[in-house]
Amino acid sequence: MSDNDLSPGKNDVAENLAEIQGNINTACAVVKRDPAEVTLVCVSKNHEADHVRKALVDGRRVFGENRVQEAAGKWPGLRAEFPDIELHLIGPLQTNKLKDAVALFDVIETVDRPKLANALAKHRDNTGLCPDLFIQINTGEEDQKAGIAPKDADDFINMCRDELKLPIRGLMCIPPVDEEPAPHFAMLGKIAERHGLKIKSMGMSGDYEAAIRLGATHVRVGTAIFGSRGY
Repeated sequence: MSDNDLSPGKNDVAENLAEIQGNINTACAVVKRDPAEVTLVCVSKNHEADHVRKALVDGRRVFGENRVQEAAGKWPGLRAEFPDIELHLIGPLQTNKLKDAVALFDVIETVDRPKLANALAKHRDNTGLCPDLFIQINTGEEDQKAGIAPKDADDFINMCRDELKLPIRGLMCIPPVDEEPAPHFAMLGKIAERHGLKIKSMGMSGDYEAAIRLGATHVRVGTAIFGSRGY
């Protein structure tokens, strides 16, 4: 794929990454945070390996994919070149894809329902394998969006950690596109604080600076790095 296949936006991945890192540094400075506390998850969905490799060459190692099948076709080859990659699943996970997801991803950010949590625990018990997990909170309570409703979050987190003994490391959210994101980031932060969870994955290309000012530890940025690509 050539850079001309990307539109709109700047096509120089290294330049984009430098700009984003500068923005991260500035957002951290505003609230007196260390930029090292913020992990940039480069969202590489819908971009081919040759384009994603530019971010790897630039030194980035944490990436996010939405679909298990797409990641399975892209990342084994990239891992052979760059073995220290940390790959996050940031899209919904169907239980019939769970085995493949566990084998491929280092982090699953979208644990969003009891059925999936129980399936992960069963797979862990049978194989001894389970990546780090984040629980997705549907802060906007949108019917079309995955995630646990805020009112059910405490019970679900407790079930995952105390009953199933899953390695829950943090929380993740995707605010509604037509609402101010800050209240949603603040809500996620309060839930995380109640449970002593330090990782908060929140903020994307359009709002990652606001997310950082409200405590994000992971920001998921795709278009601002790689440009947009037609489906």
